[in-house]
Amino acid sequence: MIPLAQVLRRHWPAYERKFGARLLPSHRRAVQAIVSCRTPALGAQLFACSCGQYQWVYHSCNHRACPRCGQADASQWLDRQRRRLLPVPYYLVTFTVPEQLRPILRSNQKILYPLLIRESAGALCDVGLQHKDLGAQLGILAVLQTWARDLHYHPHVHCVVPGGGLSPDGLRWVRPKSPGFFLPQAVLAARLRSRLKHALQQDHPHLLAQIPSIAWHKDWVADVQPVGSGEPALKYLSAYVYRTALSSEKILADNSRGITFKYRDNTGSDRTLTLTAERFLHRFLQHVLPAGLQRVRYFGWLSPAAKARFDRIRALLDAPQLPPPLPAPALVPECPCCHKPMLLIGRLPRPPPQ
Repeated sequence: MIPLAQVLRRHWPAYERKFGARLLPSHRRAVQAIVSCRTPALGAQLFACSCGQYQWVYHSCNHRACPRCGQADASQWLDRQRRRLLPVPYYLVTFTVPEQLRPILRSNQKILYPLLIRESAGALCDVGLQHKDLGAQLGILAVLQTWARDLHYHPHVHCVVPGGGLSPDGLRWVRPKSPGFFLPQAVLAARLRSRLKHALQQDHPHLLAQIPSIAWHKDWVADVQPVGSGEPALKYLSAYVYRTALSSEKILADNSRGITFKYRDNTGSDRTLTLTAERFLHRFLQHVLPAGLQRVRYFGWLSPAAKARFDRIRALLDAPQLPPPLPAPALVPECPCCHKPMLLIGRLPRPPPQ
């Protein structure tokens, strides 16, 4: 295993010299955070044990692109989502845009990523309310993902949706008419295509003009899969909510041939891929999101503004209100010699910026 920070320390200076002014501020911040994570550059705490042992614990960067951070946040997020699950079947709906849109998405992330998330959820809400087999208001958890398993650029939106919804008058829970069938994939895909084009026409005509017209004549893709209680989908998505596109455990080599990492293909087989350092950094950095952009959004009666509707649905389904989770205990290191908890005795402050 080769830490991503080690790869960046070795190859980032040459990459920065070559691309200079073309580098995005978000990319520079991500690299600086990753190479500083859990080093004296971010400060530390000093712990001691009664047996005479001392241990420095260096601070984490908490950047969402850092593979060493986010595990605790992801676990807490998953626990919060579990507490909101309803006793109904769940579905994972994935919206994928055609390749003709991908360059414009990558070049205009601050505008188009939120738009793609919003219109994907809007397509679900429209079809859920209008389709003859449902006709209900939906609740949606939407998560943006930009990478495929080999790190190439593949923007898509995952939506976790309870199988059913609130009647238009808000008084009944409506279940799908056919067990095992939620909403038609082709209709969802076509609705996203029309909504996204209309939104671009209304608010961003200069971006619409850059998209080849063939993109609007192709069949788009929406995949609808049952996911049981919903927990399997939440576990799957928790790896993307607070984690980065590549964990350090996947980097196998960094040598004269390039950087080699492993991934699992669509058949479930393990593969390896070797890229030049420049190409590897490009693939990784293209998945660093702009500052302030929300990867996760909630819509319909799952949105924060719809608490009253969600409480009504709980009552209709006789779903118990679970108590809030207890705060996570403070992490205290264990002495490597006697295995007793160590005591905090000092701090190393973060150095002032250069």
